[in-house]
Amino acid sequence: MALDAPRPDVRPANPNFSSGPCAKRPGWSLAALEGALLGRSHRAREPKARIVEVLARSRALLGIPDDWRVAIVPASDTGAVELALWSLLAARPVDVLAFESFSQAWATDITKQLRIADTRILAAPYGRLPDLAAVDPAHDVVLTWNGTTSGVRMPHGDWIAADRAGLVICDATSAAFAMPLPWDKLDAVTWSWQKVLGGEAAHGMLALSPRAVERLLTYAPPRPMPKIFRLTSGGKLIEGVFKGETINTPSMLCVQDALDGLRWAERIGGLPALIARSEANLAAIAEWVARRDWVEFLAEDPAARSSTSICLKLTAPWFTTLDADAQAAAVKRIAALLEDEGVANDIAGHRDAPAGLRIWGGGTVETADIAALVPWLDWAHAAVAAEYAARAAA
Repeated sequence: MALDAPRPDVRPANPNFSSGPCAKRPGWSLAALEGALLGRSHRAREPKARIVEVLARSRALLGIPDDWRVAIVPASDTGAVELALWSLLAARPVDVLAFESFSQAWATDITKQLRIADTRILAAPYGRLPDLAAVDPAHDVVLTWNGTTSGVRMPHGDWIAADRAGLVICDATSAAFAMPLPWDKLDAVTWSWQKVLGGEAAHGMLALSPRAVERLLTYAPPRPMPKIFRLTSGGKLIEGVFKGETINTPSMLCVQDALDGLRWAERIGGLPALIARSEANLAAIAEWVARRDWVEFLAEDPAARSSTSICLKLTAPWFTTLDADAQAAAVKRIAALLEDEGVANDIAGHRDAPAGLRIWGGGTVETADIAALVPWLDWAHAAVAAEYAARAAA
């Protein structure tokens, strides 16, 4: 790539490519929140009906089996994952698939906080998946379906044993509503409103299979259980949690926004349309990357490349000869140029990941905006490369 890439004429209509909170749906405005039941108790009839509607529409849109239970829980996806870990683990040995920052965090929580000694961490570096064949079906398994900070996703669920004895706990926050999830191979699935449907943050979602519910009812974890994690009382399931009686107080403004996102998804064609929109965004970036000599996908296997958190690494010699701190500074400079131009917000890679770019490609992002963005990536890269060349020559 020449150091004088031309300045593009067209900007994305929406410059928001953050990987969380993510872009609002096309056409969204504050008018979407009109009618929110503010100042009302979430336990009153009408507010509770809207909470129940979020549960029902989420279940239908994602194709969650009828015999699963679905709940809104505190603290976004992080809270939902922690609830599952604290409530379900230690009955069996645990295998944790750790291949990016969030899955590594779950491994740390399991070994350092819950202190489950019989834990195997099946690790892989950023850009790769662990050896899925090494997972023991007799163990509980903890995984992220899509590595939000690495751009690597599970290509399928075929590796999960249908006759497994252990539970599969799946952090699906950047996969739900953008990728097909094999519900028959999973047991506890979590996500948040702030990802693929662009909802407001702070609320998590938890879906439990009958096998997970059986674990809750037959196993008492050897640890105190915080109130916001409790799903049982007196040896029985607290059924109200799965019928709109949330553990703590939800924001009815966020509930209204979640309903807006769900209704929009239904209008455009449901889950198949959401998946198609996300895959089109990945395809647009893949076509651009294939014609560039300065950038590649961080995910090495095309079958495992995320269509939501699309992570790119810089491969130009001027960049690869820098040390890690200098690489991080160069990426921040590229991201700052794009933000200053009003072209792209928040596309520097996650702080724990190798220095690079991260572009959200979920269904709320228009492919036309991706197409308008990529020439600006060329421009910003060339501009920063020229700056570093000038420094080297000085």
